Amino acid sequence: MKNILETHNLCKNYKKQKANHNISISLPEKSVYGLLGPNGAGKSTLLKMLTGMITPTSGEIVFDGKSWSRNDLLSIGALIESPPLYENLTARENLKVRTLLYGLPDSRIDEVLECVDLINTGKKRAGHFSMGMKQRLGIAMALLNHPKLLILDEPTNGLDPIGIGDLRELIRAFPQQGITVILSSHILSEVEQIADHIGIIANGELWHQDKIDATDDLEALFMEVVRKAGDSNA
Repeated sequence: MKNILETHNLCKNYKKQKANHNISISLPEKSVYGLLGPNGAGKSTLLKMLTGMITPTSGEIVFDGKSWSRNDLLSIGALIESPPLYENLTARENLKVRTLLYGLPDSRIDEVLECVDLINTGKKRAGHFSMGMKQRLGIAMALLNHPKLLILDEPTNGLDPIGIGDLRELIRAFPQQGITVILSSHILSEVEQIADHIGIIANGELWHQDKIDATDDLEALFMEVVRKAGDSNA
């Protein structure tokens, strides 16, 4: 299976602190990749490098078979931290701002609203949306430019069980639409239900990467990997 994204010995240093160190991940095309790790492990730093928000100190990112460049952002959608919404605008108006930016037709607005189940929000302003609706609108924004890769940083943070369930179904459907997803989380049970592959980061390093097997005890694996990482840094 072809990899849509690879990193080779990717590093990000802040003065003397190594936020990411020699991270090499592989994302198979049309799959969901769960990036697991404790809070502060370096997950967000990695995802921000993949979206061009921060520049790697060293190493290489390969996207769709060639060295990553800023032009690749046209094929990458991302929701990092909270959705970048105009709270005084409706869902449709928020998306209209983006279609003008990308030079996309208005028909794309209905397509992504349908995809995230926000087609019937009418004149309701985004500021009055529930947390789950805001997350879905953020994902709709990330989908506008027909991305090959969708990057989601802790997408279920702050959601109630219904919102988490809705988002889970939405994410699971993306590979069938030709979209590869990488999402970060520290909630093991969620990743277990969504992901095809996982990578476990601790102390800024990738300690484990593999396909998820239905027989795996993800919690036991996670604890073992994080403990090993802690022992090596003791």
